[in-house]
Amino acid sequence: MNYYTIMESPIDPLLLTSDGEHLTGLYMDVHNYLPHMKETWVHDPSRFTETISQLKAYFAKELHQFDLPLKATGTAFQEKVWQLLTTISYGETVSYKSIAERIQSPKAVRAVGLANGKNPISIIIPCHRVIGANGKLVGYGGGLPRKQWLLAHEAKQSELPGF
Repeated sequence: MNYYTIMESPIDPLLLTSDGEHLTGLYMDVHNYLPHMKETWVHDPSRFTETISQLKAYFAKELHQFDLPLKATGTAFQEKVWQLLTTISYGETVSYKSIAERIQSPKAVRAVGLANGKNPISIIIPCHRVIGANGKLVGYGGGLPRKQWLLAHEAKQSELPGF
């Protein structure tokens, strides 16, 4: 069974999805890979109480690391990339190249970018913290303005030379 709810946030509404035990998706309204909701999906905000609480704390700058049961489903390669994304600390950025090197696939920079773009649980699996090797913001399923907003939200004012 699939459950969903919509949460208002500073970066517009967020679609939250669950299998009943795990958070399976967090999508922005313009997300490149927004799932097609089926009539079998059940709107049940009560299943997302803890997720919403933690997201509100994140947006209030009171929470820097999420602690939620997640289930991001993809290819083995995508799941490896997504798992590594969860190790990027709040306020930190890394390059796509760095991710490729960390997963022992230094030539897979483009594949890392594609996997990053298909991350179904944005913000919580922090794909917004991955930037180009030259320090520029490139690609984001929720749009570059939201990526910029999220990075600025996590950064100290003195750390924002590129914004």
